[in-house]
Amino acid sequence: MGSLFSKTATPSPLLEKPWSRENPTDQHFVKNYKPQAEEQQLRILLHGPVGAGKSSFINSVNSVLQNRVCREALVDNTSRDCFTKKYTTYRIQNGKTFYPFVLNDMMGLKYTSRRNRRIHVKDVKQALKGHIKDGYSFNPENKLSKGDRYYNRAPTENNKVHVLVCVVDANTVSLMNDATVEAIQDVRDEATDLEIPQVAIFTKIDEAFPEINHDVTNVCKSKSLQEKFSIAVGIPINCIFPVKNYHSETELNPDIDAVIMNALRHIIETGNDSLNKKLRSQT
Repeated sequence: MGSLFSKTATPSPLLEKPWSRENPTDQHFVKNYKPQAEEQQLRILLHGPVGAGKSSFINSVNSVLQNRVCREALVDNTSRDCFTKKYTTYRIQNGKTFYPFVLNDMMGLKYTSRRNRRIHVKDVKQALKGHIKDGYSFNPENKLSKGDRYYNRAPTENNKVHVLVCVVDANTVSLMNDATVEAIQDVRDEATDLEIPQVAIFTKIDEAFPEINHDVTNVCKSKSLQEKFSIAVGIPINCIFPVKNYHSETELNPDIDAVIMNALRHIIETGNDSLNKKLRSQT
C-alpha cells in the first residue's frame, strides 16, 4: 500500500523539448565569417548596467577563438562601481591578422535618477555614429564636443556601430530600478533612430538557475530562464540569448564554448544583415 504521507513529485525545472537549440556549426560560422564588402569591419557595441558582464563576454569570446582562457578586457570582482571607464575597441587575433568584427566596451549604466547618471546619452549616439575615438571617458555632465581630441570628424563605415547588444545580469534583471531601465531604453531609442538593430544577452545564467549551474547543456531547456526572458528590457524574446561567461575557470569547457558561440553567431548575423542593407542603399 502506498504511504498516506507519500510526497508529491517535484515538478521538473526542465522542459521536455528545448525552447531553443545550439548549433554545432556556430563556431565554424564565427571563425569563417566575412562581410560582403572587402576590408569591411563589423562593429558590435556592448552596453548595459554596471557589473552585467560586458568585459567578461569580450574575454569569453576571445578565449573561445584563441582556444585558451584570455583576460585582455579588465574585470573586477570586488567593486560595485563601474570598472570600465573608457570607450575601448577590442580586436580579436586570427593568426597573423584579425577577425573582421570588433567588440566595443563602454562605461556601465548606473542611474539612480536623471540627475545622477554616469554617461551622457547623446555621447552614446555619437559612438553609434562612429564619432568617438578609443580612450574617451564618458562625462555625465557634458557631451563630447566637436573640438575634443576624441571626436572623430569623418567616421567611415568601419567606425560605425552595426549592432547594439544590451548585456543584462540574469540575477538582477527584475531588480533594475526605473532610472536604469529608462537609461537602457534611451540608448535603444538612439539606436532605433539610426536603424541599428538590437539584441540582448543574459549573463551569469549559471548563478541564477541551479539547473544550469548543474549542467550548462540545460540552458535551452530551463523553464525559469525562458520565463525570465519575458520581463527583459523590451527586446523580443527571439533576440535575447543566454550566456555563461568564463569567469573563475582556468580551462575551456566545450559546453560553455557552445553557449558563447551561439550568442555571438546571432549577434554577427543581426549586424551583418544591417550592414548589407546599408551597403545596398549606397549602390
